[in-house]
Formats: sequence, structure tokens, C-alpha cells
Amino acid sequence: MEKLKLDLACGNNKNTDGFKGVDIVETASTDYVFDLLKFPWPFEDNSVDEVHCSHFIEHIPHDIHNPNDTRDGFIQFIDEVYRILKPGAKATMLAPYYTSIRAYGDPTHVRAICDWTFYYFNRSWIEANKLEHYGIKSNFEVRHSYFVTNDLTLKSDEVRDNAFIHYWNTADDIIFELKKI
Repeated sequence: MEKLKLDLACGNNKNTDGFKGVDIVETASTDYVFDLLKFPWPFEDNSVDEVHCSHFIEHIPHDIHNPNDTRDGFIQFIDEVYRILKPGAKATMLAPYYTSIRAYGDPTHVRAICDWTFYYFNRSWIEANKLEHYGIKSNFEVRHSYFVTNDLTLKSDEVRDNAFIHYWNTADDIIFELKKI
């Protein structure tokens, strides 16, 4: 049986590693055309093997007008990714890093994405920080890394990690790997 791998908000740049493209507009890359901000999506619970989403999450509005859900639009989106993923399946999310000029230069970006953004989607972290009132349904194991195109690529991990925390424009993008628990 063929695995179902979705590239969410693929535009014209669908991941070519066996992914099906999803977008609100039909392009040569899209296999499924629907609005990713209207839920539920046309996939069964626990039916998707992998999700890829590059440079979309920073565009998700806070208020997406779902009459049955008043939570932040980003929370609704990630909870929908969680719903469709099979247990143990992976989602990869890429976004401009919050200290990159790219995060603020695009006038359509509505949120900055940082190292801690996806820890809010790990149940143990939510409970430890007493944030159950956020209403997040997801429970992901979270790992992150950075995409760097400057001289830091030649430096040690310790030097790079220090630079990411303390200086602007050291990391271009942040990459999250989420595993459904």
C-alpha cells in the first residue's frame, strides 16, 4: 500500500519525495485543492504517513473564523495536522527564524516562529507549564534545527547555538520535526 505523504501549502514547490501537494489554488504541484484554514480537512483521522509544510505557518492568522473553535488559528492548524497523522508519523515544518530579517520583511507574515513555538504542542511540556487552558489537543515529540547560509556553517555547534540565541540574522530558517505521540 502506498504511503500518504502531504506537502501542505505547496504552491509551485511541492516536495518531490513522494508527496501529494495540497494548496488553496490549483497549480501543476497540487493534487488536493482546498483551504487549509477550514477544518476538518478531507482526510480520515490517523490516515497520513508524513506531512511537510514549508513557509506557511508564519502566515496563519490568529483568528480564522471557525464558529466551533475560538482558539488561535495556528493551534487549530497544528491540531488538524495531529488529527490526520498516524501514530508515530512525522511532520516537518519550516519557517523563517524569528531573529532573521526574513521573518519580518514579508508583510504577509503574522507571527514569528522561535525555538519554543512547538513545545506548546507537547503534552508533558504543557502540563509542566500549567497551560492546559490553551486547549491544545496535539501531543508531539519535538526536535528543531536551523538552516544557516552564512559563516556559522563552519563553526562548532556550541558557537552556532550561542549565536542563534544572542544575535540577529544568524539563522535563516528553523526546521521542526514533530513526531505524533
